[in-house]
Amino acid sequence: MPTAIGAAAVAAYRGTGAAAAPGGAEFGATLRRAVEGAVDAARGADAASTRSLVDGTGVTDAVLAISRAETALQTAVAVRDRVVSAYQDIMRMPI
Repeated sequence: MPTAIGAAAVAAYRGTGAAAAPGGAEFGATLRRAVEGAVDAARGADAASTRSLVDGTGVTDAVLAISRAETALQTAVAVRDRVVSAYQDIMRMPI
């Protein structure tokens, strides 16, 4: 199941977004949308779990929402790790 951050990353990779702006503004905007999608997934999971606790129904919906939020968080952490690794590789390059 694609997550918001995963879909944004695929769109950026395939070049389906707007033309790249000077200074990497398009990358920043794509990253911002992806993070906002992950945050929205977490908020949705929180709301679904609260509804499940209060009503006692919709446990399946809560589990699915939590699973989506977890996947979005894992993807965000993986992207962050790759960015940090790329930065460290660049910093190790001889001038």
